[in-house]
Amino acid sequence: MRLDRAMKPCPCGGADYAQCCGRFIDGDMVPATAEELMRSRYCAFTRNDENYISATWSAATRPLPPLTSSEDNAQWLGLDVRNHQSGGDNAIVEFVARYRINGRAYRIHEVSRFERMQGRWYYLDGTFPPIEKTR
Repeated sequence: MRLDRAMKPCPCGGADYAQCCGRFIDGDMVPATAEELMRSRYCAFTRNDENYISATWSAATRPLPPLTSSEDNAQWLGLDVRNHQSGGDNAIVEFVARYRINGRAYRIHEVSRFERMQGRWYYLDGTFPPIEKTR
């Protein structure tokens, strides 16, 4: 590691961006698991990196025209990975991502499906569980 470059926390919750998701987004490494891919996609959303998001989205379900960011002023607050299940070339990752827009808090609770093709993981699609009510 270069001494003149300060460590930056990874938006996904990792200690150092360069050693966590940065090695996938900015480097030449490929996520080994669907969870690593999901975490790096979350980081790409926090950076408005539409190229990485599109490149990691399965061609079978990627929206056309290419994905555009409608939440440019979103302040991403955190990621909570709740579950990761993998079986062969298919995986599911359940997560909650929190963000704020103009002072109002939001959260995305998604159960995402991933597939591995030719050694690389791709995001397929996701479902959104019902909102949990608290008493």
